[in-house]
Amino acid sequence: MHGPTISNAAGSASIPAERTVYAWGIAMVAALGGLLFGYDWVVIGGARQFYEVYFHLTSATLVGWANSCALVGCLIGSLAAGYLADSYGRRRVLLCAGILFAISSALTGWSYSFTAFIVWRILGGIAIGLSSNVSPLYIAEISPAAIRGRLVSLNQFAIVVGILMAQVVNWRIAQPLVASLTADEIYRSWNVQYGWRWMFSAVVVPSIVFIVCSVFLPESPRWLLVRKRQDEARAVLVNIGGANYASTEIEGIERSLVAESQQKSSWRDLLRPGIRRVVLIGVALAVLQQWTGINILFNYAAEVYRRAGYGANDIFLNIVITGAINLVFTVLSMLLVDKLGRRWMMIAGCIGIAVSHLLCGFAYRAGWQAGAVLTLTLCAIACYALTLAPVTWVLIAEIFPNRVRSHGVSVAVSALWAASFLLTYTFPLMNDRLGTGGIFILYGLICVAGCVFVAGMVPETKGQTLEQIEASVTH
Repeated sequence: MHGPTISNAAGSASIPAERTVYAWGIAMVAALGGLLFGYDWVVIGGARQFYEVYFHLTSATLVGWANSCALVGCLIGSLAAGYLADSYGRRRVLLCAGILFAISSALTGWSYSFTAFIVWRILGGIAIGLSSNVSPLYIAEISPAAIRGRLVSLNQFAIVVGILMAQVVNWRIAQPLVASLTADEIYRSWNVQYGWRWMFSAVVVPSIVFIVCSVFLPESPRWLLVRKRQDEARAVLVNIGGANYASTEIEGIERSLVAESQQKSSWRDLLRPGIRRVVLIGVALAVLQQWTGINILFNYAAEVYRRAGYGANDIFLNIVITGAINLVFTVLSMLLVDKLGRRWMMIAGCIGIAVSHLLCGFAYRAGWQAGAVLTLTLCAIACYALTLAPVTWVLIAEIFPNRVRSHGVSVAVSALWAASFLLTYTFPLMNDRLGTGGIFILYGLICVAGCVFVAGMVPETKGQTLEQIEASVTH
């Protein structure tokens, strides 16, 4: 059956795709980059309590560096992704990211020096930076407009699945520990000598699947047309939606390319008065998403739950529960974001996370039972997955004017990685000084400030065209 007629980027009527199975298939392959991203991002949360013993990491500075060094690679990969994707094609960058995931995860897991561990974690971060940029870009460019939203959302869904997969793998690999073990017995235990190595190495299997599948991915039709390879672009589009669909899409893309060539932008355009305000909003949203502190519940989950009173064997199960909650509410968010509106979801998310964090801080200070801390952290994760986690990305993609969108998104995403690095690196230091309860109170207050910022500065973009959004945010 034919879908409804929609408009392409050039504004003309577009022929709907005759079939979408092929598009779904290649989008799912590209989304594997998001799955690897999610796994590599969170696996450290379960492995850290073992490799820290193996490498004798006792200072807060070294602990913070070990947990945040991959973010240096994320920033490098994110900054390089656009240039590499434009120069060598989207498919080759995805293939390169898959190879980097496989190599870095295996060599991180089997590092026998702390220096080697850091080097390979940074290389893995580069793979995350590449895939987090190019996977959604590729999916958007190969997707028929009528199903583009659903296909692009596959990447976010895959990230959350990767997070849960890492948590389940960590849980199943770690062997139960006896509380009465001495320090020397803990060091010689299987978890410390080998368990954490297999946690990192497990991602090699899906990485190889991604590498093999990427070899057979078609190149982006848009990239092929930029390179004047019209016959190849047409063949890809015919496979995606049929001959009529291909002809219409080629016309639309070529008109769009002509329009873009007439509106070249530079980084200096971001400093223009109307656009500068939008850049500040985008950067603030990116920083807010990270400084809510939710990623601490993934990367330092073992420390958070240990201080709440949970034993080593219960911690891994709690971490799996957090991943399951994250997955369920991410799916719910995908169903609601176009119905409830971006601004109100962000405000509600900030309030929900703030209340959860502040109560959690008081729970630590008052010595409440461990179950209370678990419940409150799960509430914070649910609020985050439902609101700030996906909606921040939607807003960053929508609020920038068309002419400077690529530069603006690059600045915002770079700010997100920098904020994530500061959050992850400083947690051990702040935990020593403020205590876990004090940190949760601090993150809760940041969420309160974020709520005020969103209410006062962020426009509602639901149901508006990109041109309407541009007119509202730049005037």
